[in-house]
Amino acid sequence: MTEQASPRVWFITGVSSGLGLALAKAALAAGDFVAGTARREADRAAFKALDPQRALGLLMDVRDEAAVKAAVSAAEARFGRIDVLVNNAGYGLIGALEETSLAEMRDQFEVNVFGAIAVIQAALPAMRQRRAGTILTITSVSGLAAWGGTATYTASKFALEGATQCLAQEVAELGIRVINVAPGGLRTDYAGRSLVLSEQTIADYDGVGHLPRRMLVEGSGHENGDPDKAAAAILKVLEADVLPMHLLLGADAVHYATRAAGQLQHDLGEFIGLTVSIGS
Repeated sequence: MTEQASPRVWFITGVSSGLGLALAKAALAAGDFVAGTARREADRAAFKALDPQRALGLLMDVRDEAAVKAAVSAAEARFGRIDVLVNNAGYGLIGALEETSLAEMRDQFEVNVFGAIAVIQAALPAMRQRRAGTILTITSVSGLAAWGGTATYTASKFALEGATQCLAQEVAELGIRVINVAPGGLRTDYAGRSLVLSEQTIADYDGVGHLPRRMLVEGSGHENGDPDKAAAAILKVLEADVLPMHLLLGADAVHYATRAAGQLQHDLGEFIGLTVSIGS
């Protein structure tokens, strides 16, 4: 394990609640500095009040590229650098693929994918110049394992996984570390204000296609994952000499990711003859 270079400077998107807030509090408790973003003034002020000296609250919507660049610049101006960038802001869109409009899909990607990439692009120039920094993205086990009834949300997380895994290869030789954190269910407000249901519902999908609607709403507040323990695990993994590409959090995350990996392994083995038969 590496020794923590304390105090670190964090930039965390979406600190108004949930894992983002838990992680910000854990970093502050460790003696670090945290720039945290929120979309509402009341949330920004509440975050700053946690520690007026070491917590910098910033108003920012990840869909506003100019605001993203301004927020990153403000954090760098205040603290001199960003050591750990955490892409946490996002929301869930629940609905079967046929039920979900293209407009709803585009809105999901604007936040979960393009917004996250905008934050990364804003922070990279200074990290490249320093040849140092860590980019940590909160994806989801849904970025590794599909769950019927969450087609667009899952697609957004798969896209984010692909982009950041490429990023990890691109910046490794520049001294920048990249890690994706894939939680399972956490006791946050994900199923509350962070969850959107598709406007259209089709009765034919009352089975598998509507299962997430029932499970997420009915199970809200009773998830097994503790956000404070998740935050502590994230701080712990950053001490490693070499970061894993993925840190799964929660027994449910391990279950679903293992099942998805097993399906891929099965398909590779079952059809290997056909797969390689196309060679010249």
